[in-house]
Amino acid sequence: MIPRAFQQYLVVTASYWAFTITDGALRMLVVLFFHNLGYSPIEVATLFLLYELFGVVTNLVGGWLAARLGLNRTMQAGLILQIISLAMLLVDQSNLTVVYVMVAQALSGIAKDLNKMSAKSSIKQLVPTDAPGQLYRWVSLLTGSKNALKGFGFFLGAMLLALIGFRSSVGVMALGLSVVFIANCCLLDKGIGKTAFKPKFSEVFSTSASVNRLSAARLFLFGSRDVWFVVALPVFLQSQLMWSHMQVGTLLALWVVGYGFIQTLAPKVTGLQQGIIPTGKTALEWSMLLLLVPLLIVAAIYLDFFAEHAVVVGLLAFGAVFAINSSVHSFLIVSYAKEEGGSLDIGFYYMANAAGRLVGTLLSGVVYQQFGFEACLLVSAVFILSVSMISIGLPRF
Repeated sequence: MIPRAFQQYLVVTASYWAFTITDGALRMLVVLFFHNLGYSPIEVATLFLLYELFGVVTNLVGGWLAARLGLNRTMQAGLILQIISLAMLLVDQSNLTVVYVMVAQALSGIAKDLNKMSAKSSIKQLVPTDAPGQLYRWVSLLTGSKNALKGFGFFLGAMLLALIGFRSSVGVMALGLSVVFIANCCLLDKGIGKTAFKPKFSEVFSTSASVNRLSAARLFLFGSRDVWFVVALPVFLQSQLMWSHMQVGTLLALWVVGYGFIQTLAPKVTGLQQGIIPTGKTALEWSMLLLLVPLLIVAAIYLDFFAEHAVVVGLLAFGAVFAINSSVHSFLIVSYAKEEGGSLDIGFYYMANAAGRLVGTLLSGVVYQQFGFEACLLVSAVFILSVSMISIGLPRF
């Protein structure tokens, strides 16, 4: 007989997986489709601004809503909002203006972060408080598998665009996610994550110094990735290296799949089998290692030393080290979060995560268009240095 807690973990994970596939596919569809229509890098980045901005707001408010209404409600709200966002893109191509797509992406941003916050907070409820090793493994498995499937979503988006076009691709995803929404409503416990007390709205801001420091580090960590990954990299590969849609989609898909796979291995890599539980010292060490990667890629491009190979190999190396950084952070926030109303702390943390993506996405278009790909990598390095400086203050026990 499968334990009830594990059954619920499977329901949460499966729902998160399905959502993630559509999220990754939609991201790739929008980038490639609108770049082909002649949109500039800044205009393509603009399409995602409300997506990231509303992600910030959603994470800030979502933890409070989950504590009052239950994590099942917030997860299901995320699924239905994603379905609505996809449905909005089924209109005739002539109606897909920048503002209209931004609004659709705003709903998708709300949906994505409601799902993420709900999934991560649910694990806190399902794992015993005296089992940090199990908590680390479950968080790493959920996060890693999610990112692997997001990579599959990138590949799926590029493939569907090539095979059946933008509109049909969006319709297929909306239909599939509707089935998942119905299954989630039937299987997920209604009381999961709902607290006995009703937190005030003012409590959405964390009072924990550890949570605040980790949240600041998370902001710069994800900004360092998205400043070159979201817009600059796919446009650089297409316009400068003359890669096809399928080549770009395949590379980014393989990157995210590999990134997710390494996240699932993070407990082994950081020594959990030897009884080592990650601390602030772990976060500091891995951020310092990550700092080397964008600097080495810039050096190779500047010296014209197998520049194309350096970008691809550097991208893979960045993904591997970034994956460990992300997994360590994801474990630490769930560990730092309060037992009662933990979704508040986790929501605040992912608000910072979304803010980092917002800043990174905007800079990815602006810096690339104004100064080029190497400048995006240098901004990434500055952000990672900020992560290391902040991580010095995290608890080391």
